[in-house]
Amino acid sequence: MVDDAAGVEECRAAGRQVLVAAGGQREAALGRLAEVGAAHPDLRQHAADAVCAYLRTPADGPANLDADGRRVAGRVLAGLLRPDAGASTVGVDLAGATLVDADLGGCVLAGARFDDARFLGTTSFAGARFAREAIFARALFHGAARFDEAHFAADAVFGRARFRGPASFAGAAFGGLAWFGRGEEEFWEDDPAWDTIEEVRPAEWDEPNEDDPGWPVAVLMGDYQEWTEGGDGARFVGPASFRRARFAGPAWFYKARFGAEATFGGAWFSGPVHLDQPAVDLTDARWAGSADDEPICWPLGWTSELGLDDANEPTGPQGPSAPGDAAVLVPDGSVAPYARQLADPDPDVRRAGLRILGELGDARPELRQRVVDAVCGYLRAPLPFHVTGELTAAQAGEVELRRAAQRLLAARLRQGASAPGEPGGSGRPDERNEPGGPDEPGGADEPGGAVHWAGMSLSLCGATLVDLDLSGCAVDHADFTAAQFHGVTRFDGATFEGAAFRLGGPEGRASFHGEATFAGARLDRFRTPAEVLGAVVFHATHDLPTPSS
Repeated sequence: MVDDAAGVEECRAAGRQVLVAAGGQREAALGRLAEVGAAHPDLRQHAADAVCAYLRTPADGPANLDADGRRVAGRVLAGLLRPDAGASTVGVDLAGATLVDADLGGCVLAGARFDDARFLGTTSFAGARFAREAIFARALFHGAARFDEAHFAADAVFGRARFRGPASFAGAAFGGLAWFGRGEEEFWEDDPAWDTIEEVRPAEWDEPNEDDPGWPVAVLMGDYQEWTEGGDGARFVGPASFRRARFAGPAWFYKARFGAEATFGGAWFSGPVHLDQPAVDLTDARWAGSADDEPICWPLGWTSELGLDDANEPTGPQGPSAPGDAAVLVPDGSVAPYARQLADPDPDVRRAGLRILGELGDARPELRQRVVDAVCGYLRAPLPFHVTGELTAAQAGEVELRRAAQRLLAARLRQGASAPGEPGGSGRPDERNEPGGPDEPGGADEPGGAVHWAGMSLSLCGATLVDLDLSGCAVDHADFTAAQFHGVTRFDGATFEGAAFRLGGPEGRASFHGEATFAGARLDRFRTPAEVLGAVVFHATHDLPTPSS
């Protein structure tokens, strides 16, 4: 059918009815859009635009949710997006939309905007094909999310997306950039998008243990010169699977947080990679990039090894340029006896892993920063329960393991810790916090005391920290952006070359939920503690002047 004015107006009229009607009348109008799209393929884009306009309407409470209507709208939209001979590919603008039990599996999308969308219930994009850029920045998935066998022909942007349930990208193919890093947009100063940026309403940040850090939606182009700058990355609370996924371009998971197992078994990487979280499993994964692909960053405990057969090489554009030129990811024997213990579900194994990491760094200075990064990655993992109040035995054990990881770092960052071959000593201004026992990572009970690790940097963006005691520690640089400090926090007598507790102004700010002391601390070479901590949130007593923004 010709895309004439009468047909377009029919779609618009049905769309207006969807917006103003309710119940059965709304569903009838949605059904009319489905009928128009099925009978007249040239009008599918107009019909889809009308459905998307309804799904973008605010759903800021049960009264405005209309879950049944949104389910019906999702089914209608899926019908418009599934391939049909002779129909043009349809794009969708669902930025800020609310979808309920959305099943867009097998759909073909021209362009796809799901930034700041809220997905309630279960969500499926299994087998979907995205012909152009797919944007899911800051999207919130409340339930299970499936992208199995999805194909992204261009960039796939999941910056600071939140997955509260299981997430599966098993067998997905990423033809461009796979971005799971920071969630901020970058605009030039004269970009007209600045005129509407204040209208963007990201989903409420109501995660356990975390105040809303006020993450920015957008920043001026040039504020972030490197991919490693900026705020938090994607947040996975449940298991995440990228098994057999294929990454033709960069696979960027910098500052992503995994709260459970993250499986990349059999995945194929062909470009720069930043994937260093201790929960990541790379069994049988391959890397087919070149020497020009930088950075390449794997978790401690994994390394690439050449000389494999090409039995599992993918075909098509995601494959390597020549057979046999891929390296396999294998356990790194050079860091034995550490062997991914921090990823083990058994808390006793993880506790042993922390102790092994401490001993590894003590003995091998060249590994110390990587050990620190691994422990920080462990501390950045989101917890699915509140760390305060009544805890089950298992939850209390998880919190105590977090304290043990913190003690491992603090014991080796204190300026009074011994150098190799010297007698030990805690070097603390006082001994208010109890040291670990003989089986603990760090603490004064270790033979000879902990070795001082000089020049270390801490990457604790978004971390949940409980009774953190860095008193008397010497640190190079530290990123505490949006970190959540629970219990008693001590920075007294600590020295930092530079410490960040916010991105800038009130954006990305940290929160102190309990008592905090900074007596005698130097948090930056050039700024006072009060300046460094301006705009952070204090919920209890502290010994600084009231911070100002």
